[in-house]
Amino acid sequence: MPLRVGIDLVKAATVQDALAEHGARYLDRVYTPAEQEQCGGDPLRLAARFAAKEATMKVLQPRADDALPWLAIEVVRNPDAAPAIALHGAAAALARQAGLTELALSFTHEDEYAAAVVVGT
Repeated sequence: MPLRVGIDLVKAATVQDALAEHGARYLDRVYTPAEQEQCGGDPLRLAARFAAKEATMKVLQPRADDALPWLAIEVVRNPDAAPAIALHGAAAALARQAGLTELALSFTHEDEYAAAVVVGT
């Protein structure tokens, strides 16, 4: 069984800049409606989800010609309110091909930075 780890760090100002420049187009390209609702437009919370998506990409290891859409990776809440990763479409297929059956997510944000770690088995 494979074990893969991905980590990412995002500065909230980077997300704020993308919001200022692209607005709803950025949000709709990167975040699902549920993620947008959970974050309420807060750049720090959006940055944490972006970091989680990037960390998941590192776990999935797509080839350069297999670019995954951002919406194929979604940060969801488990019934116990813990964050989790849900894969859709091409991301789910890539995980199956890699033999990954579980993903664990931990993320944090403080001041101007957000970080996420994803472990896949």
